[in-house]
Amino acid sequence: MARKARIAVLVSGGGTNLQALIDAQNSGIIASGEITLVISNKAGAYALERAAKAGIRTETVLKSETPDFEGRLIELLDGGKIDLIILAGFMSILSERFTSHYKDRIINVHPSLIPSFCGEGFYGLRVHRAALDYGVKVTGATVHFVNEIPDGGKIIMQKAVDIEPGDTPETLQKRVMEQAEWIILPLSAEKICKEIITEAKQ
Repeated sequence: MARKARIAVLVSGGGTNLQALIDAQNSGIIASGEITLVISNKAGAYALERAAKAGIRTETVLKSETPDFEGRLIELLDGGKIDLIILAGFMSILSERFTSHYKDRIINVHPSLIPSFCGEGFYGLRVHRAALDYGVKVTGATVHFVNEIPDGGKIIMQKAVDIEPGDTPETLQKRVMEQAEWIILPLSAEKICKEIITEAKQ
C-alpha cells in the first residue's frame, strides 16, 4: 500500500473542523493522508471524543501543567512521525521556535478572506462581528500556512461566502463553516499531503 502522510490535528474545543476532516478521510477526499493523532490543549474538549470515536489516538497537553508546552507538543509530534499539522480551532499562539521546526508543515483555517479581519485578536465570533460591523458584502474562509505571525503565512486556498441581510455573527459563523471551512480545509490537507508524499518519493 502506498505510504500516506501522517496528520496531527491540534484542537481546543468542539472539533467541528476535526469532524469535517474525519468525514473527508472516510469519504476519500483526503486520500494521501491519514489523521493519526489529535492533541488538545483543553481537558475534556469534545474534539477528543470525536477523535476517540474515529479510533484516532488522542493526547492532552495543558499549558498550566506543562512548563515547556511547545517542547511537549514537539515531542509528541516528532514521536508520532507527523508529516502535517492542522490547527483546527487551536486557541494557542505558537512561537517561531515551534513554527520554524515544522516550516511549511503547519496549516490553519481562518474564518475570513485574509488579509481582511485577521491577525492577533481576530478569532471565532470576533471575526464575523468585525466583518458585519465593517459592512462587507462578501466574507469567507482562508487556509494558510502557519508561521510566527498570526495569520501571516502563505495562502493555500480561499472560498468566498456572501453576507445575507439580517446576518448575525452566529448565523454568519455557521454559514462560513458549512460553505467554506469544511470544504477547503480537507481539500488543502489533501493537496499538501500529496505534495509531501511526492517529495518523499524523489
